[in-house]
Amino acid sequence: MTRVEEPTARPLRKDAARNRELLIAAAREVFAERGLEASLDDVAKHAGLGVGTAYRHFANKYELAEAILAEAIDRMVALAQRAAAADDPWDGIVMFLESTAEAQTTDRGLREVLMGIHNPERMEQVSDRFSEPLRTLIDRGKRAGVLGSGVEATDLGIVLLMLSTVADVTADSNPDLWRRYLPMLLDGLRSDAPSPVRALSERELRAALGAHKQRLARIGQRSSK
Repeated sequence: MTRVEEPTARPLRKDAARNRELLIAAAREVFAERGLEASLDDVAKHAGLGVGTAYRHFANKYELAEAILAEAIDRMVALAQRAAAADDPWDGIVMFLESTAEAQTTDRGLREVLMGIHNPERMEQVSDRFSEPLRTLIDRGKRAGVLGSGVEATDLGIVLLMLSTVADVTADSNPDLWRRYLPMLLDGLRSDAPSPVRALSERELRAALGAHKQRLARIGQRSSK
């Protein structure tokens, strides 16, 4: 008896791959504009797909956001590494802060991840990847005499937190406002004047960001009741 070959599923696989790419492309735009408050339904609608199709590819919006934000974080870590290897350490510091602040201003989802608003485990992973290039950036700046002797790598994290907060508050009304404050912060990094307060250690900074995230989560839970 001749065996009848069953139709292959290749067309379906191609359709599935195409739909996944459509969802990812739509998510980039939706999460950048609305952050992680946007739903998977919102992304599916933006992609021109049914909700069922979205849920066949991603269990929830956070799973989809991981794929999108991982790409953005990869780019930012690579930026930190290039900044740490810049010929001029000061130019590297300025380039890193400017580029990171601009990325956070234009991408709300990225801003939320970097501020630790969602997924503390993910925030810990991001911090681990940034630690070495930022320490290198600070060490080179000190040796070149372009940074104050008391500046620590965590100070760059605090500067980014300040700029991120400005972006979070004013991105809709004045998305370039952070550029007003970056020069002031850069002047502070150059200063060798003694500080009345020591810098946070990496452990302390991570703990502070984690506690901040937990407070925001509790506020969100109370407001949803």
